[in-house]
Amino acid sequence: MTSYSKGTMRRIALVIPLLIASYGLRAQDRTLQSDTTTVLQEVKVKAKAKKKIKTDLKLAVSVDEFLASSQSISFIKRGAYAWEPMLNNMSSERSAVTIDGMHIFGACTDKMDPVTSYVETNNLSTVDIKSGQEGSLHGSTIAGSIDLQRKNTAFGLDKKVGGNYQTGFEFNNKQFFNLADLSYSGQKFAADGSISFRQAENYYDGNNKEVKHSQFNKFNSSLGLAFKTGERSALRVDAIYDKAKDVGFPALPMDLWLSRALITSASYKQLFEDGIIQLWDTKIYYNAIEHYMDDTTRPENLVHMDMPGWSTTYGLLSKIALQRDSYKSEIQLNAYDNLSIAEMRMYPQDRSNRTMFAYSWPWVTTRFASLSNTNSWDLSDRSHVVLGGSLGVNYNYSKYAEFNWIFHPGAPQEKTRILPGLHASYHIDIASFTLSAGAGYGHRAPSISEAYGYYIYNSFDRYDYIGNPNLGNEVSYETNASVGYQTGRMGIQAKVNYFYIQDYIVGKILNMGSPMNYQSVGVKGYTALNHANIFNLAVSAHYDILTHLHWKGSLTYARATDGSGGNLPFIRPISYQTGLQYMYKRLGIQTSLQGDAVQRDYSPEYGEDKTAAYQIWNASADYTLPVRKVNMTLQVGAENILNAYYSTYADWGNIPRMGRNIFTSLKINF
Repeated sequence: MTSYSKGTMRRIALVIPLLIASYGLRAQDRTLQSDTTTVLQEVKVKAKAKKKIKTDLKLAVSVDEFLASSQSISFIKRGAYAWEPMLNNMSSERSAVTIDGMHIFGACTDKMDPVTSYVETNNLSTVDIKSGQEGSLHGSTIAGSIDLQRKNTAFGLDKKVGGNYQTGFEFNNKQFFNLADLSYSGQKFAADGSISFRQAENYYDGNNKEVKHSQFNKFNSSLGLAFKTGERSALRVDAIYDKAKDVGFPALPMDLWLSRALITSASYKQLFEDGIIQLWDTKIYYNAIEHYMDDTTRPENLVHMDMPGWSTTYGLLSKIALQRDSYKSEIQLNAYDNLSIAEMRMYPQDRSNRTMFAYSWPWVTTRFASLSNTNSWDLSDRSHVVLGGSLGVNYNYSKYAEFNWIFHPGAPQEKTRILPGLHASYHIDIASFTLSAGAGYGHRAPSISEAYGYYIYNSFDRYDYIGNPNLGNEVSYETNASVGYQTGRMGIQAKVNYFYIQDYIVGKILNMGSPMNYQSVGVKGYTALNHANIFNLAVSAHYDILTHLHWKGSLTYARATDGSGGNLPFIRPISYQTGLQYMYKRLGIQTSLQGDAVQRDYSPEYGEDKTAAYQIWNASADYTLPVRKVNMTLQVGAENILNAYYSTYADWGNIPRMGRNIFTSLKINF
């Protein structure tokens, strides 16, 4: 282990005892009672407007499976674990993905550790998804933001203990999981804790063939301690520890030996009874991530490679909520300092005979600070307008700039960028219709890989990628609109957005340089297209057929081209889902049909080929049995009942998806 990783783990060992010994709390909002008192309460993380962390089909889902149920999120898959989320059909570089607003950066150059891989469903309350510049509250973005919001138990007048335990088994890949969480609330103290473990072997595709290197093991735990410091103030500390071992990636030439993450924060909140200021919330946070990729399980590789990576982030988040009459506003300061390091080591069968060493991320420091503001005015009982913006400063410093100078002589070792953003929207209700229209403008800085990456192998198109420190900002112009119709028994909604992105960053073949990986066919350098166009359409509907029988359906369409009319990669073809749900007393039965049309608008230039259409049929049934104060829910179901063999447009290297999978789960609430 390098001196850097040893230092990181020493800090982890020091931080954990301090967090466990601390007291804290998240006071999210206030309830003004008519007589006199103001009681600190937690806002249920906007849960009134959002569904629980489950899908219609499965009670026990992973974070990836839950996010995949959103029409605006799709995934690039390189295996059965750690899918890369794409918001509005854009890669993760163009989104701001946070946990409770905290910025966390993966330590893998292959993006095999997205932020979503470091949490579990039993320590989340909901996920807040914002499209386009509405997500700039969490930092500069093009596609929008995904904020994973942790559970936070509210204070109560009486002492109360609650919790959940969930276990189950999935037969296709022999996945066994245990998830448990516990909460306590009192007048001055509240606490949340969770623990989970998942273990899976290789899965089998629709032809009953084993997909090798698709196994995974994951352990996750979290702790939150809260203390009421005053009538209207509170302190809280939180920690998440996540560890994954022996994770296979069938679409890559290497696998994950070990990944560890420690994510910590301490926050203070103050509520105000009088005046325009409603809430002041300040949080400091720290997270450290280690990620070790290697190919020791791939003896067929002629030359072996290790790719360890480390990422450390310190941050500050402070926001003020304002309200007066029909006007509401939120002002937020967001700042962080991140250091990202990734190494590449080559050697023959004997590790002691190392033949090559390089930094694929040459000790890159990123410092970011932004001030954002969102304002909302109620123009009438049926209409309101939203206006917001952000101004960010992004600073990068590469310690070993000589790696960048090989391809970009004289490139600056440090660079500062200004990142503005604006958005506006109008919303109105007319009879049973709800309509909205909006626009946005924003910048984003190139990612660490795009600006400073050095020989990052992409197994999808089989090119080594080189970063370019001289890249300019991507600049996005967006428009969006929605229309919905709702009656007592049915509803339908359509959403559309369009992005015109100047200086769109992609990889292009370089005429200089030789590939470093023996599997590579060439070298690509990140460069900027003149512009790109991305269009997204999503339609959803529901209908109550009978009192206990309900139908839901959705349809999505996307189209994306570069300035020359060529197709951009990883753009979802026409996708659909339709399902029936029957609920009567303690019994629930669900069935659904989902699929994609043929991917006709693919991009051979970026390694894509045509993927066929597919349809998947799923079904499940659950029954809830109350035993005293405990509710026990048993579920049995099957995914891909007809055992279809298929892969999608977003499956890296056309790896086939899982075949028929029978699953069971038992959930106990108390």
